Amino acid sequence: MSAAVPGGGPAEEIALVGGLTHEGEGVVRGGKTVFVPGALPGERIRLRRIRRHRQHDDGALLELLTPSPQRVAPRCVHFGVCGGCVLQHLAPAAQLTAKEAELKATLERVARVTPRRWLEPLTGPVWAYRRRARLGAKFVHRKGRVVVGFRERAAPYVADLAGCEVLASPAGALIAPLAALLGRLAIREQVPQIEVAVADNATALVLRVLTEPPDADLALLGQFAHQYGVRLYLQPAGLDSVRALAEGRTEPLRYRLPAFGLELEFSPTDFIQVNGPVNEALVARAVGLLGLTPAARVLDLYCGLGNFTLALARSARSVVGVEGEAQLVERARGNAARNGVANAEFHQADLSAAPAAPAAWLRGEYSHVLLDPPRTGARAMLATVARLAPQRVLYISCHPGSLARDLMELVHEHGFALAAAGVVDMFAHTAHVESLALLERP
Repeated sequence: MSAAVPGGGPAEEIALVGGLTHEGEGVVRGGKTVFVPGALPGERIRLRRIRRHRQHDDGALLELLTPSPQRVAPRCVHFGVCGGCVLQHLAPAAQLTAKEAELKATLERVARVTPRRWLEPLTGPVWAYRRRARLGAKFVHRKGRVVVGFRERAAPYVADLAGCEVLASPAGALIAPLAALLGRLAIREQVPQIEVAVADNATALVLRVLTEPPDADLALLGQFAHQYGVRLYLQPAGLDSVRALAEGRTEPLRYRLPAFGLELEFSPTDFIQVNGPVNEALVARAVGLLGLTPAARVLDLYCGLGNFTLALARSARSVVGVEGEAQLVERARGNAARNGVANAEFHQADLSAAPAAPAAWLRGEYSHVLLDPPRTGARAMLATVARLAPQRVLYISCHPGSLARDLMELVHEHGFALAAAGVVDMFAHTAHVESLALLERP
């Protein structure tokens, strides 16, 4: 429940910013808490409260009185309007410090646990790194043209972008040409979304089309694909309707994990980790933390198309990957075959609920378990993991809250010890916190 501040608004306030919210907004405490976009911890600011909520108020930053020494000039001209990034005004090293502090605080407050050691943050490129993204597209009548971009930060509109500093090349420079292309189509009001996938061997753009494009539109799309050297796909309905614009066989998209001699194929709408170099480092750290031996038997839950599974198989006796999406399971099996990985097998199972009966993948014994669940966490599988009694469990998380909730159960109810934890800089300039936690049996 919220309400706009009445006409004229309250008086301006001078305040000290004490921290950041999960969305990257400055937090001012003392009296009723107020969240202030654009403010950084340690800064003295002048603000005005603009909207009331039950537990806090929203504020507007009017003036920086004492800027943080960690404040930097945002590189992107769209920063502040575009919702794709919220922390470009904070130095990258300070972003990691803030995310590490958030992870520590969440583990202490929610899980009531502290790891025996904190891992050094995993880092990588902070610009032109994002190889997967979903962009909005909208024909705006008052502008007389199509806009393409992420959603605006404080409004349900598509941000009008000329380019993007975090999208991997060449996608970041294609936003304006894409907007111009869509504006020339007869179905310009029927293309609400564009999926971006930048592989090692190609760049794919999937256009969600609510109406089949006529031949003239198809010709324009084909010209664009040829001019910019990209692949275009059309999606008229669900994911199973995605088809390549060009006729004939299209070479699969691929990315490499060179440290493990692997090359994985994926479709343009498959989930892959957005930051390729950070993903390579994360896979290597996962293998190292698990400490696999040639006798190790590993269970990889939420395995996707085999990103971790196949690398783990290089060091273990056997690895079993389990995934809920049938298409990803087939992709994982194909990736194992193409890379000559014979000691990995894959199963489809609904991991959002505990297994009702002993499944085929639960019949063996496992010395190690890797969990890489979605934002909702792995709660339904925790009791099953505990029954398997592995020596080590590595939990890779994209949400500190669900990680802390699950660690609380694994530690306080199932007897695991939290050996190590740390953050992963997968999404630089965003408030998104990726992390990992290593658990051991006493």
